Amino acid sequence: MSSTAYPAPKTSSDRIRDALYRKIAWHIMPILVIGYIIAYIDRVNVSFAKLQMLGDLKFSDSVYGVGAGIFFLGYFAFEIPSNIMLHKVGARVWICRVIVTWGIISALTALVRTPMQFYTARLLLGVAEAGFFPGMILYLTYWFPAHRRAAMVALLMAGNPVSGIIGGPLSGYIMQHFACSKGMAGWQWLFILEAIPAILLGVVIFFFLDNRVVEAKWLSEPERAAVASEIHEEAVSKTHVSIRSVFTSPHVWLFGAIFFGMEMGSYAIGFWQPTIIRQTGVKDAFHIGMLTTVPYTCALICMMFVGRHSDRTRERRWHIIVPNIVTAIGFILCTQAGSNTSIAMFGLVLAVAGVITGLAMFWALPTSFLGGSAAAAGIALINCTGNLGGFFSPAIIGFLKTRTGTLNSGLFLVAACMIASSVLILTLTPAKSSTFQPTGAEI
Repeated sequence: MSSTAYPAPKTSSDRIRDALYRKIAWHIMPILVIGYIIAYIDRVNVSFAKLQMLGDLKFSDSVYGVGAGIFFLGYFAFEIPSNIMLHKVGARVWICRVIVTWGIISALTALVRTPMQFYTARLLLGVAEAGFFPGMILYLTYWFPAHRRAAMVALLMAGNPVSGIIGGPLSGYIMQHFACSKGMAGWQWLFILEAIPAILLGVVIFFFLDNRVVEAKWLSEPERAAVASEIHEEAVSKTHVSIRSVFTSPHVWLFGAIFFGMEMGSYAIGFWQPTIIRQTGVKDAFHIGMLTTVPYTCALICMMFVGRHSDRTRERRWHIIVPNIVTAIGFILCTQAGSNTSIAMFGLVLAVAGVITGLAMFWALPTSFLGGSAAAAGIALINCTGNLGGFFSPAIIGFLKTRTGTLNSGLFLVAACMIASSVLILTLTPAKSSTFQPTGAEI
């Protein structure tokens, strides 16, 4: 007899609760997704600027790699304080501050002329943006219980592939059609024009985002009470109960290590995908931008399907492991493409769809056992530790490309990192979050 477990039929109470959470999702998720789209475009549009910027400013691939990655050193230093501030003062004010300041700094990147100015601009952009994504993950814990959160995180992270679908053609168009307009290069216009939506969104968030469920006037009193009660009951049942426990928890550091390997792959895509396509012989910036929409479109479909399947089965580990392995295969295919654009694009489809899907599923693991103020610090610590991969990935790949003239050795390295993260998940992460038990260091 099959041992497969099927979910019990839903009661009328279940359907009412589902409708309530759909109502919440429709109200808050659009603005969060738009914010993530804008954030990711402003973070990685330097990968398109590189196509003109390096020639204009006489930068090497190594200088570009360090500049692209140094963003994450500023991010690392200020991410935990930023997330704790969000928890204390509320998402409305703090996220507004984050978005407006990063928009201003992103626009000022158009003025850089030397490697040190480039490094400084990228470092300050990381400081400004620190706390935005982990803040969004934390914000979701205020509105959705754990068993509903994977689909919401997947929806939020849909901003990543959507930013690629929108940002690639937009960046290529700006660089091609605004080049030399009013005495500025196309890459300068890129930074200026793509920063404007961030500043405008910051104002929108200040006026329209509710901090928590109890402030949501668009919900009835019984609806607010039902959601607040479910969130509170789940929070008090979490393993971690203090901020100090987060920094001494081996589980938090384990998740940071897993996330590090996955981010190595993510930012190999974010900062080098246009270069991978160009080295196959595609030279026009707009055509490169159009080609980048293909992997991101496939990624958007995959992550939404896998997110729903993960929530339905309430299984997390293999929904991360399999996409990680697919990503590694994609990077390896890219190393074999040579001048064949079709092979490179197939490899990029696998790599982009795999890494974006895996990252969306990843956050269901740590948020399933972190609660309260520990969630603010824990999510930020995991994210900033993992995001160091965002520094090392472009920096190492840029260094290796400068030395070898090819991206292949760097792509093999990030493929190995994806496999290593899968091994850590399989061997050290329990199948159920309930098997995480507090140790003396975690009390």
